[in-house]
Amino acid sequence: MNNHAETKAVKSVIQRYMDGTYQADIEKLKSVFHPRAVMNGFLGPNCLLADPSCFIEDMASAPSMASKNDPYQAEIESIRIEGDVASVIVSETGFRGDGTLVDFFHLIKVDGTWYIISKLFTTL
Repeated sequence: MNNHAETKAVKSVIQRYMDGTYQADIEKLKSVFHPRAVMNGFLGPNCLLADPSCFIEDMASAPSMASKNDPYQAEIESIRIEGDVASVIVSETGFRGDGTLVDFFHLIKVDGTWYIISKLFTTL
């Protein structure tokens, strides 16, 4: 069962992820991932199996979407929380101009703090 405080805390982590992505705020992005997190999915036909460091390095390697006024939008489609784990689906459009993605996040609450423990994604 979701309670308001836990839902707010999970949304906050995902919002920091979305803001960090748009602003290429590397410290913000690092803060949302658990040290043992994984990030897997498809960029077009290419399957990527990694940890978040590849994504974070990629975000750091180019000007932020904010600085280029890219039309980036990210929206939480659903949240489910059970105890100390959560699942969140996010739709992203305008990623680096024209990219469209769907992200499936899993979060874990460790010592009272929510972290992204896995991200599964695909481009549309």
